Amino acid sequence: MADSRDMYVVHSLFRREFPAAAALVRTVPADDAPAAARVADHVLLLTGALHTHHSGEDEHVWPKLRQRGPDEIAPLVETMETQHESLHAALADVEDRATVWRRTASVADREALAAAVEALIAPMSAHLDAEEAHVLPLIDKYLTDEEWAEAGKHGMASAQKSQLPMIFGMLLHDARPEHTESLKAVVPAPVWFVLSRLGPVAYGRYVRRLGLDRVSAA
Repeated sequence: MADSRDMYVVHSLFRREFPAAAALVRTVPADDAPAAARVADHVLLLTGALHTHHSGEDEHVWPKLRQRGPDEIAPLVETMETQHESLHAALADVEDRATVWRRTASVADREALAAAVEALIAPMSAHLDAEEAHVLPLIDKYLTDEEWAEAGKHGMASAQKSQLPMIFGMLLHDARPEHTESLKAVVPAPVWFVLSRLGPVAYGRYVRRLGLDRVSAA
């Protein structure tokens, strides 16, 4: 059966990167268009990753839990779906504001984007907490390892190939060993061999280029 502990690696990324992104946005000087573009693109990378994460669950997890689980888990699945819808609306707001700030690089649009990212964090964290507490045990009980791997492939397939090493490094950055082993189990061995070596280096360069290391240190 499935081992869904690799979900903790993905969730850790979102818990770490969204608050850091909000802080990073506020470090960009007024009218610095190149910096605004870089940071806005980073925010859009994160929102795209969360959209993909949710669509993988919508397509590969919720239908199977509905079909195979007892009737009493249906309200839980419905709650997860409702939370996804709410978060998608918040993500759309972040994306709209990132797009505007990328164009204007103004202080007002910078602050509007940072506030929108911050407003997303609490409901996102509550959703991730609920998934870990209530849904992961159901995934391990009702999905096979092959079916769970399909959900992981959904995420990898959506990423640009040029960004895969950096994203993989982002995933591995503060992953616990047991969660890393679970992630390794659902990634093809040749892909793991390459990305687990290139990823941390690529992510380190990305962090320094954006200035995320200075935000984290602060």
